[in-house]
Amino acid sequence: MNREPFALGEFYHVYNHGVDDRHIFVDEHDSMRFLESLIYFNTEESFGGIYLGSLPDAPELKGKKPQKKLVNVVSYCLNPNHFHLLLEQVSEKGISEFMQRVGGGYTMYFNNKYKRKGSLFRGTFKSSWINSNEYLLYLSAYINLNFCVHKLSEESLKVVRSSWDEYVGQTRNKICSKDIVMGQFKNSEDYKNYAEDALPIMLERKALERELKYLAID
Repeated sequence: MNREPFALGEFYHVYNHGVDDRHIFVDEHDSMRFLESLIYFNTEESFGGIYLGSLPDAPELKGKKPQKKLVNVVSYCLNPNHFHLLLEQVSEKGISEFMQRVGGGYTMYFNNKYKRKGSLFRGTFKSSWINSNEYLLYLSAYINLNFCVHKLSEESLKVVRSSWDEYVGQTRNKICSKDIVMGQFKNSEDYKNYAEDALPIMLERKALERELKYLAID
């Protein structure tokens, strides 16, 4: 699924896993650091050689707000060993630049914190074009509830961060540009019902994917 040229005004599912399926979010601070990078790197401003991650708490970037965005983050989910993003490209080459900054900056932070070297992610991020409004709505729910799709343990859920809380009004965080989705529902409760109704379908599809993968290996 990687990768046709990204087009302005189009929406894409962007995702990646840790190399060798390793955890890329070990504690809650890691998850929050990745979310910070979604905010601070989302600007057409040049960062030069400074990446979020060059210092343990990156004090030089605290309070930094983007001027003109590279992308709109519509929804996200950070799981222990992988992440999902739903992005709209709003600047030329915006997704590629954004993901290079986020991936590079977070890798620097992670390697510095855990005293390791080398790649953190499983190659270049993967992406797929969202070619219909129906798929856009479904994918927003799939990403928002991805931690439910994977049936994570209580311990693993401690590091999970999802935009689900933004969509159902349970947080004041404003990372996401939700209008393209929420404008099609009466209110957050209406969207919540839509997403939860779709969850059994997501679980069924995930089970089928696992079965097909097992048969292919066997």
